[in-house]
Amino acid sequence: MNIKNNLILALDVMNESDAIEICDSIKEYIDTIKIGYPLALAEGLEIINKLKNKFGFKVICDFKVADIDATNSKICDETFKAGADAIICHGFVGEDSVQACLNMANKHGKELFLLTEMSHPGAKMFLQKNADAIAQMGVDMGITNYVAPATRLDRLSEIRNIVGNESYIISPGVGKQGGDGKKTLEYSNAIIVGRSIYESEKPKTACKNLIESLK
Repeated sequence: MNIKNNLILALDVMNESDAIEICDSIKEYIDTIKIGYPLALAEGLEIINKLKNKFGFKVICDFKVADIDATNSKICDETFKAGADAIICHGFVGEDSVQACLNMANKHGKELFLLTEMSHPGAKMFLQKNADAIAQMGVDMGITNYVAPATRLDRLSEIRNIVGNESYIISPGVGKQGGDGKKTLEYSNAIIVGRSIYESEKPKTACKNLIESLK
């Protein structure tokens, strides 16, 4: 996935009008957005194609899919039918559940991102202990897209070592969570930024300044 300015907007707002207003203000700087449950539950899956058609964005659905294989397959199928270009799934549920997501992504000709470790402090309690094994499982399964945290560069570096330089990593946690975008891009292919942009009084300026800081 080729991502403009190595920047993905996490569009975790709660209504369509706010989403359109923010996207319209920063459309010259980005071409990829990440939609999670907040916006999808508030506005329905129809919001995916509404934003794609209006702005031409690529849309990654951050649904962190984490169920049994049969349910994962249904979730991914409906998400891709709704227009998503990619979906994020958890790896801790094991190979069979992840394989269901991968199979559906391949069926639709879309992308799957495997979440290895999250960016918030609580990830250290349980997820971090198994993140390396999750990343290795992904490699063994032939997965080439991963999510790894910008908030812990040592962990991001380790996951990069496991998945290799040919894999594509996107990293949340830059901005409000404290991650440094420029340092993150030493290991990651793109950063995910949400509140620092969409909560700003001037999202366009915030987006422009962030991109300048990455140079």
